[in-house]
Amino acid sequence: MDVFLSAARVFAAQVRDLPADLSGPGLGEWDLRALVGHTSRSLVTVLTYLPREVDEVAVESAAAYFALLAASGATTAPDVAARGVAAGEALGADPAAFVDDLLARVTTALGAVTGDPVITTAAGGMRLSDYLPTRTFELVVHGLDIAAATGSSWTPSPDALSSAVALAGETAVLTGAGVDLIRLATGRSSTAISVV
Repeated sequence: MDVFLSAARVFAAQVRDLPADLSGPGLGEWDLRALVGHTSRSLVTVLTYLPREVDEVAVESAAAYFALLAASGATTAPDVAARGVAAGEALGADPAAFVDDLLARVTTALGAVTGDPVITTAAGGMRLSDYLPTRTFELVVHGLDIAAATGSSWTPSPDALSSAVALAGETAVLTGAGVDLIRLATGRSSTAISVV
């Protein structure tokens, strides 16, 4: 929980530093507004899923979550792009205030959690402790995308970066890309791979 909130705070600070005009290029077909909106969904989904407790765990880990979504094609589905655009529009006239409000709400909601509830997610029931690292990962990856799009020197918090790197490794092993990731990370390959 602490690592996710750390990542969320750093993302909120990043949004406060963005230019007023978010119409420039973001990532792929997204402009910067859509990219920021998509990234903010890492907080929105926690707020949405948290009250929706279920009885059974369907997805046992954060790595299994990403492996399942990748295998189903859900990570590249056209509706992901459309949700990003809609989320960008939802940021309104003051994206920083919108994200700050999300941060305050998610901090309060997580502060009221007891135990490790099983919550609804896009992939099925998951323990909150397994779902939050997927949101931390998204905040790190897309925070870096935002930094690249704006030419800023933003970096994620060390604990969030460590969590994201570990999750990328676990997912790579689970999806059969572990050897490729090690070769890439150690400079023994220049071929890009995708683990999520």
